[in-house]
Amino acid sequence: MTWKRTADAVVIGGGMMGMATAYYLKKLGMKDVVLLEKNTVASGATGRCAAAFRATWGGELNIILGKACIDKYEHLEEELGMDIGLYQNGYLFMAYSDAQLENFKKCIALQNSLGVPSRMLTHDDARELCPGINVEDVKGFYWYKRDGHADPMLTNFAHQEAAKREGVVIEKFTEVTGFKMTAGAVKGVCTNKGYIDTDIVINAAGAWSGKVAAMAGLSIPVHGERHEIFATEPVDFNVCPTFLMSYDPDFYMQQRPHGSIIAGCGPHRYRKEAAPFNDYEMGDSWDFLEHMTGIMNHVLPRTKGIRVVRQWSGMYDITPDMQPVIGEADEMKGFWMNVSGSRGFMFGPVAGEMVAEQILFGKTELPIEKFHWNRYARGEYLLDTAIA
Repeated sequence: MTWKRTADAVVIGGGMMGMATAYYLKKLGMKDVVLLEKNTVASGATGRCAAAFRATWGGELNIILGKACIDKYEHLEEELGMDIGLYQNGYLFMAYSDAQLENFKKCIALQNSLGVPSRMLTHDDARELCPGINVEDVKGFYWYKRDGHADPMLTNFAHQEAAKREGVVIEKFTEVTGFKMTAGAVKGVCTNKGYIDTDIVINAAGAWSGKVAAMAGLSIPVHGERHEIFATEPVDFNVCPTFLMSYDPDFYMQQRPHGSIIAGCGPHRYRKEAAPFNDYEMGDSWDFLEHMTGIMNHVLPRTKGIRVVRQWSGMYDITPDMQPVIGEADEMKGFWMNVSGSRGFMFGPVAGEMVAEQILFGKTELPIEKFHWNRYARGEYLLDTAIA
């Protein structure tokens, strides 16, 4: 492929956030769009995530964005022309304390007011949704049927192929090494393969986006945190086709359509060192495996004795309030951030479209401006009571 020396916009990162941004920039009218990925597409967090999406949050912005993402996911196969492995059977949230149960009720009230008809379920309802669930020590449940998941690789590749059809140039194994800047504006991108002249850069590098921003002289609080997941061998009995989630104890698990069960939790539950974690080392740990299998055997007793066949890790992009960091840098014209706050697969298709609209038209329907990181300098944090 001939090296592209100029572009109207350069997107950094080949996961969901970056690929969706590049796709929508081109689809909505930008002439020359180049996407740079230091490895291969979906090799970062997107290809390693649980690939779920939901509108069941505890903050207004996340509920609005989550609802828009569900609407988007339900029509992505038609829009992109490829299968994405869409599966919607809801999130089932489990409360193990009275305090959690009260939080659920507040979340439901807020969600309902914003057009998300989530609802409390009885223990019998929960057993019907998840025949293998242990409900004995659970105070209550709530559920929303349109929450779901898709295949992360299929979804990312569908965006890639759609972007290529639109004319996006995708440069894999291309690492950004710096930027050219003049009078407070970005003017180009330096890479290990060459230089690209551009007036617009979109940093969608996930956990590495803080490091990328630092190359442009920007201090943006994003760092990486390793999270682990495992998958069991497929089983032919129905255990939990809906996505199970609890905040304390912190876990998620789900039986995928082919019978395998995936499970994960936050690292603060099993890592020996003190949080906050700020690391970029991939790897699997015995501590996670021991901790998570114990939880699974309690929550889903029928899983005792089945084998874990795969365990892996991926990077969450961590921000101070665990919320997205999106917008143009005040001190660097043309330098944009599109960081999910650890929800890249979930929010990616809509966040990509929002950023593209903002760049091209100066406006977007959703309140993207509230995700700008200048909120931290003002001491403002976006609170959400439904983040594990």
